[in-house]
Amino acid sequence: MNNIPFIILAGGLATRLKPITNTIPKALVSVAGNPFIYHQLELLHNNNINHIILCVGHLGELIETEIGNTYKNIKIEYSYDGPVLLGTGGAVKKAISKVGDIFGVLYGDSYLPINYNDVIKHYNECNTQGLMTVYLNNNNYDVSNIIFNDGKISKYSKIDLVPEMKHIDYGFSIFNKSVFELFPDSFDLSKIIIQLVENNQLAGYEVYNRFYEIGSFSGLSELELYLQSR
Repeated sequence: MNNIPFIILAGGLATRLKPITNTIPKALVSVAGNPFIYHQLELLHNNNINHIILCVGHLGELIETEIGNTYKNIKIEYSYDGPVLLGTGGAVKKAISKVGDIFGVLYGDSYLPINYNDVIKHYNECNTQGLMTVYLNNNNYDVSNIIFNDGKISKYSKIDLVPEMKHIDYGFSIFNKSVFELFPDSFDLSKIIIQLVENNQLAGYEVYNRFYEIGSFSGLSELELYLQSR
């Protein structure tokens, strides 16, 4: 099972990119000559991913108008938050009716240049309900929030930060849909991560290429330079 559907969380309000995002969603912000989402889709296409569900909210209909239902050989579906914001966890829960038992989750503002099939292969060998990619960050690109040793995640928190936290959530995770059943319709995905860690059901996979994001103007500039350099 090296090919699983991906849910992409692209429904944020993108307040840090205003005034650009007053009229377009973050996914359509231009980077290196194209709307950001095209760079993300191309990366997934190169990893042979062929089914994506875009969770959209703020101006999400503009994404659907721009992208449509296919990109190369990728089938694209949409899951709308609706009038009430669902949070990252709620958005995923609403979308999982469109996927099988196992699926990947990406953030709609992240560009993660890794081999996704290697991560999926590792998940298949772990016999856990979830997997999180981690990066040795040392508080460099953002605040480190994970204790990761010997291939295991022993602590994850965005609030209870301790000096032993050297790694950070890289931005790609894999889940079994069953873990979402007992959660409400609106919640933050971090609550599932915390529960999986407590139950020893979250595998870790360390990656070594730095992550890029377009959540801020500085992140946008860094990704622009990276993409142009390639």
